[in-house]
Amino acid sequence: MTPVPRFSASQLREPIVLAPMGGGPSTPELAVAVSEAGGLGFLAAGYRTPAQVRQEIREVRRRTERPFGVSVFATPAAIADPAAVDRYAASLQADAARLGVEPGEPRHDDDALDEKLAVAAEEGVAVLSFTFGSPGKDVVERLQRAGTAVWVTATTVEEAVAAAAGGADALVVQGVEAGGHRGSFQDERPGDIGLLALLQLVGAAADLPLVATGGIMTGRGVAAVLAAGAVAAQLGSAFMRTPEAGTTPAHRTALAGDRPTALTRAFTGRSARGIANRFMAEHEAEAPRGYPDVHHVTAPLRAAARERGEAEAVNLWAGQAYPLAAELPAGELVRRLGEEARAALRAAAARLNSG
Repeated sequence: MTPVPRFSASQLREPIVLAPMGGGPSTPELAVAVSEAGGLGFLAAGYRTPAQVRQEIREVRRRTERPFGVSVFATPAAIADPAAVDRYAASLQADAARLGVEPGEPRHDDDALDEKLAVAAEEGVAVLSFTFGSPGKDVVERLQRAGTAVWVTATTVEEAVAAAAGGADALVVQGVEAGGHRGSFQDERPGDIGLLALLQLVGAAADLPLVATGGIMTGRGVAAVLAAGAVAAQLGSAFMRTPEAGTTPAHRTALAGDRPTALTRAFTGRSARGIANRFMAEHEAEAPRGYPDVHHVTAPLRAAARERGEAEAVNLWAGQAYPLAAELPAGELVRRLGEEARAALRAAAARLNSG
């Protein structure tokens, strides 16, 4: 059987990949705008039903002929201590009462992974990206036979090597600077390596195209990871202030500030980086490792806080360099990043050649 050609990030007009941002910021409008500008748009399938994922894929396809990707969560590991999750839920009662809701019921599920894999294969998306783990070879080969390239997020060299051995087409190398969830295979051993160091280490260990992500906000940042061996840069926080993003008003206001970020398990039971706020400060010490159970426990609280515009009680995912985010249309941002990256690389080459 003749292999089906698969998408490669080296085919992009602009070396810009939109990071999938579950929970609202990722929208079909944002994916379309990024792809139309020459980058690779992405939809976040996390926390969406399979039917919603299919509908969004078809909506993007109606509006652009350019390639785009979809991101899914790998199957989560078993919870080590369910009782700790129950105790944590009980500790949130005061917050829940203030917000007029009850904590959600802990639930351990795989976010309908198999159904979403089927949707991706049936719809023929260009790229399916996995985070929180690497799929089995049978899954990889099934997607590849359908013409879908498989990308896997890695936060350590060991994860990168495992994903490469599993047949991945490319690696999304995530530095600890990144906003949102760590893409680590094991949350008890999350990668804590900076992006530039990790790129060099992974590049020496795995012979696959690398997509760099974590704290990249400017064209100079894009240029830096390209010089370090990446074929493209993946940016999330940089796009959260664009009009096409589904970022909530409270989150947009926080992104316009300069408060520090921190890693926390308080919202979902899995290590993630966000802008520091009261909920993180009050609950991080007692938050158990328990994804997605804790996510389901806090979901009603977060929904109520978003509705009320209470930034102190909701997850404000953001990378370490988020204060550099620009408030402009996504397509314009993609083009600006590409132009700035080329200028930065020319300037660097001139400095090297000046000696």
